Amino acid sequence: MLNIILFMIASATMIGGLSGSIQNPAVKYMQNDLPATSAEFSRSLSAFTLVQGLVPMLWSAISEVKGRKVVYISALALFMVGSIVVAISKSINLVIGFRCLQAAGSSAVMAIGAATLADLFEPAERGSKMGVYYIALLLGPSLGPILGGGLTTGLGWRSIFWFLSILASLICISFIIFFRDTFRKERSLTYQSVLKKRLEQAESKHDKHDGTTHAADPEKGPTRVEEPIISLRDVNPIKPLFLVVRRLNNFVILSASGLLHAFGLSIAYTTARTLSRYYEHNPLTIGLVLVSFGAGSIIGSVLGGRFSDYELARLKAANENVSYPEMRLKSVIYTASLLPLFVIAFGWISEQHFHVAGICVLLFFCGFFSISTYASALAYIVDANAGRSSTAVAANSVFRGLAAFVAIELAVPLQRVALIRTIWVMAGPTLYGQD
Repeated sequence: MLNIILFMIASATMIGGLSGSIQNPAVKYMQNDLPATSAEFSRSLSAFTLVQGLVPMLWSAISEVKGRKVVYISALALFMVGSIVVAISKSINLVIGFRCLQAAGSSAVMAIGAATLADLFEPAERGSKMGVYYIALLLGPSLGPILGGGLTTGLGWRSIFWFLSILASLICISFIIFFRDTFRKERSLTYQSVLKKRLEQAESKHDKHDGTTHAADPEKGPTRVEEPIISLRDVNPIKPLFLVVRRLNNFVILSASGLLHAFGLSIAYTTARTLSRYYEHNPLTIGLVLVSFGAGSIIGSVLGGRFSDYELARLKAANENVSYPEMRLKSVIYTASLLPLFVIAFGWISEQHFHVAGICVLLFFCGFFSISTYASALAYIVDANAGRSSTAVAANSVFRGLAAFVAIELAVPLQRVALIRTIWVMAGPTLYGQD
């Protein structure tokens, strides 16, 4: 049963990555049809990533009070509506606006997916399950370019968003019928904190109304107050987020995670532009080239998650069977050290317009090493924030969204002045900060 729930969560999560990359092969066609400038189109993608990064704060807070299922269903419904409106849009402004609605919907499943796994699995097996779960998130960026390229070539770019709306509706229906909420109130620090506050307020009102103190009556026993119903008005997404970010270890890892995400989105977007402009590839061919990055990411996610669990078990055994979350970070030293070398090499061959085979090879290794590092970092964020796993993952989304927004806004101007390698050289060495 646990694996079935894992599959459902993974399916919903796939939409987040799919919606971010599926339009990349259709850049030229969308710009000509709407019409839109390169800057306006980049804004549609950067706004999407920004909203996708910020909104999880709200979804996370809601899930820690009302449960996971209501968030999954509401978010998928929003995504479906956003996809339909984008499909019928006639202007870039409408596209930007409802791409943001898409982002708000897709962000929920990305934010609470890891938290749902934390509800289900113990730390000893969480790394490998995170790796499997993250495959789905990576299948989006991997399959997105192929699907987007094929749909654009055969049916036009609008068919991309009709496809997304149908997919979201099917997944939403499956959650309504089959999903059982995994949320456990007793393990949520956010829920228990809100409950404690409401109980104190209720007891205070009760004592004031009766004109008595809180002391126990020898005959009647202690004053009893019914457990209050927690509502959305009790949700404060900022305070739990601050409690996570104020810890230095969280801030450092979240910053590195943001850079990794910004790198992944930027490399896919600018590669699509380069292949269209300088190699004159059609959308389907562009999608096939970008698959190499997705393939490397998927393999890196699986192997990275397993290696992370292996290192945790090995270090735990060497430490008298006592473990702590930082042990998991030992596994990222190798991948985080090798990634900048491939990043710089990719930037150089892209600027020199070498044969596309070289781009495919380096895209594969960039995806492999970046996601291997990210899988371990994500597992650490969850392990290091027991009781606030959903909030910690939401904080991760905030850092990812802000970093990706800046990277995408800078990518096109840098590319225009033939400094595309700059973004890779800037992004790569900063990843050493995870060591």
